[in-house]
Amino acid sequence: MKRQVMAGALGFLFLLCTMFSLTGCSTANKVHAEDLMDGIKPNQMIDAYLTDEQTDAIADFSVKLFQNTATGAENPLISPVSVLCALAMTANGAQGETLAQMEKVFGLPVSDLNEYLHFYMGNLPSGDKYKVHLANSIWFRDDDRLKVEKDFLQTNADYYGASVYKTAFDDATLKDINHWVSKNTDGMIPDILDKIPESAVMYLVNALAFDAEWEDIYKKSGVRDGTFTTESGKKKNVKMMYGGEHMYLDSGNATGFLKYYADRKYAFAALLPDEGISIQDAIAGLTGKGLENTLRKAQEVAVNAAIPKFESRSAFEMHDALSNMGMSDAFDAERADFTRLGRYNGGKENIFISRVIHKTYISVNEKGTRAGAATAVEMTTESAMQDEKTVCLDRPFVYLLLDCETNLPLFIGAVTDIGK
Repeated sequence: MKRQVMAGALGFLFLLCTMFSLTGCSTANKVHAEDLMDGIKPNQMIDAYLTDEQTDAIADFSVKLFQNTATGAENPLISPVSVLCALAMTANGAQGETLAQMEKVFGLPVSDLNEYLHFYMGNLPSGDKYKVHLANSIWFRDDDRLKVEKDFLQTNADYYGASVYKTAFDDATLKDINHWVSKNTDGMIPDILDKIPESAVMYLVNALAFDAEWEDIYKKSGVRDGTFTTESGKKKNVKMMYGGEHMYLDSGNATGFLKYYADRKYAFAALLPDEGISIQDAIAGLTGKGLENTLRKAQEVAVNAAIPKFESRSAFEMHDALSNMGMSDAFDAERADFTRLGRYNGGKENIFISRVIHKTYISVNEKGTRAGAATAVEMTTESAMQDEKTVCLDRPFVYLLLDCETNLPLFIGAVTDIGK
């Protein structure tokens, strides 16, 4: 099956400006930096098509990234979409083996990924009771030794609507970047950077905010005291939200349900591992295709469901996770090839990725869900209906915030503990 991409980068930028209030459109006057997009205008994009194979590749990337970051973490949560946007912008400056490794990890050529993300971001639904806010920006050090390629800027203008700034990389820049992230995540991610190293020459940043009201808001009578049992057997007093759902999930080693947000454009999917299966083993056993099949085969069955109220934050540095997935050259000072992005000191000092910083937040309560994510790629230089079912999420479980059109996760996480 093919899905048609909406034509027109200009229309895409207008859509984001009016629906999502991107920083690049509404807050540039608050950034005290030279805007390198001056004179760079988005090209009119031609119609394109997305295939199920491309969607499968993104699902596979999402699951593998979660698996490689969740090991040993308490309440892990990532946004694959946020990470992909930041990495795809970066990949537009890569070539040679560095690009080949990144494309293998993505599961797609970067040209196809650009088209996919352009379509995906431009068509995420937004309404009075649900919204997804996406923004991209690129920050360069104000240094005469750094030459930025115009083609790199043009590609990111065409597909990502990224604001691109040239600035001093001082304390004011640190505040600017963190303010930009906070504003574009509705304050859920107050900062992404704690410092700017002297060797840093650029940051490629994505911010994402999700805010949606349940289709059926929990009544006061449906919220009662309950107990959540951690993997170690420790019992925690929690508030459980009880309700009747109608889409039952069964992966073969986990059961769960879908709970829709308003207008059924997005959904909360929960998977509770079967008794005797640890949350770590459940996460390790996930596959992109398996997850898609589980969601596709959701059964219309009455489900007595219970979700604990919870709130959590996660922070990951994804160097090891992405290297383990196969893109090691991008992090290697000698092997990295980002010459399509630009050159530093006439090419005598190589540009490579030093850190991929990812922070997330989620709050699930009676009214709905708020979730935020930010990703920063830091680049530096260096020389060289059936029977009724019951699913009570009273022990560790996996969850996703889904775009119902594609069944792809905006967020994927696990609850392993609640409270202190």
